Amino acid sequence: MRKAGPIPDYRFQPMEKGDLPEVIQFWQRMEGIGLSESDSYSALSFYLQRNPGLSWVARNRDRDLIGAVLCGHDGRRGYLHHLAVAPDWRRKGIGRALVDRCLSSLRELKILKCNVFLFSHNPEGEAFWGGMGWKGREDLVLMQRVL
Repeated sequence: MRKAGPIPDYRFQPMEKGDLPEVIQFWQRMEGIGLSESDSYSALSFYLQRNPGLSWVARNRDRDLIGAVLCGHDGRRGYLHHLAVAPDWRRKGIGRALVDRCLSSLRELKILKCNVFLFSHNPEGEAFWGGMGWKGREDLVLMQRVL
């Protein structure tokens, strides 16, 4: 008989509309995460509906939210937004696992590239993404217009 391994201290599940109030509050507390009017409950509900099963949350044994990432695509490129892990749970592979789940889901949809947006002065974020093989694009400039 095979011995069972330790029970993980956390688990992952696709983000659902019911998670949004807690997720928004979680992101508001996280350094390096910038929310805007595009991150309202109604806007994020629509985003989840348009991109079902692509965004993820991590919860500990007590079902407390300890990580979250928003993921979607435009039919050509994937996009990750607001990856955050609670400070006490960092450096345990949770952020990497959330990203891996997103990328796996995008691959299943035949999305071949994924983008992530970082604030220009976020060395911790740059180190995390760079350590996972992501590269900055020096040839592009992000431009935006408020509608």
